[in-house]
Amino acid sequence: MAPLRNPITHIELNAFTTGSKLNWLRASVLGANDGIVSVASVIVGVAGATESRNFILTAGVAALVAGALSMAVGEYVSVSAQRDTEKALLSKERIELDTVPEAELEELVGLYQKKGLTRKTAEVVARELTAKDAFAAHVDAELNIDPNDLTNPFHAAYASGAAFVSGGIIPILAVVFSPASIHIPVTFISVIIALVATGTLSAYAGGAKKLRATIRVVLGGVIAMIVTFAIGKLFGVAGI
Repeated sequence: MAPLRNPITHIELNAFTTGSKLNWLRASVLGANDGIVSVASVIVGVAGATESRNFILTAGVAALVAGALSMAVGEYVSVSAQRDTEKALLSKERIELDTVPEAELEELVGLYQKKGLTRKTAEVVARELTAKDAFAAHVDAELNIDPNDLTNPFHAAYASGAAFVSGGIIPILAVVFSPASIHIPVTFISVIIALVATGTLSAYAGGAKKLRATIRVVLGGVIAMIVTFAIGKLFGVAGI
C-alpha cells in the first residue's frame, strides 16, 4: 500500500505556492501600473506645452528609461538588504545550535506548542526533527526561511524594471502610432484601457472587489494626466 500523504502539509504547500505566485503577480501589476501612469503623465505634460512629436517622444523615452532604472535599482537595494538579513539570521541560528543546543531544542518545543501541539507531542516532534536536521527544523519553524531559496536581488531588479517598461511603453506607442492632432486623446484612451487591465489584475491578486479597485486605479491615473497636462499648458502658454 502506498504511504498516505499528509493532507495538511499538501494544503499548506499549495497555499504557499499560490501565495508566492500572487505576490509576484501583484508586484508585476504594480510595476506596470507605475510605468503606465508615470510615462503617460510626462508625455501629456510635455504634449500640453508643445506639439513636437520629437520633444514628446524624447521626454517619454527618458521617463521610461529613468523610471525602469529607478525601479530596478530600488528593488535591488531593498531585496539585497532583505537577503543580508536572512543570511545574518541563518548564521546566528547555526551559532546558537552549536553553542546552546539544549536551549534551542527547548525553543523548538515551545514553537510547536504555540502551534497547538501538547507538550508531550511537541517534544517528540522536536527531538525527531532535531535528530534528522536540527538546522532545517529551526529555520523552518522559527525563521520561516528556506536557506536554499533565498531572495535574489538580481531577479527582483529585472522583474521590477521589466514590469515598469511593459506598462510605460503603452503611452509611447500611442504617440508613435497616432497623428499629431490627436496625441493626447489617444494617449488618454490607451492609458485608461491599460489601467482597467492592471486594476482588474491587482484586484485579483489582492482579493479585492474588481470594480472598486479598477475605478481607484483608473481615477488616479486620469487625475495624474490631467494635472500634468494642465501644468504643461500653463508653461507652454507662459513661454517658460
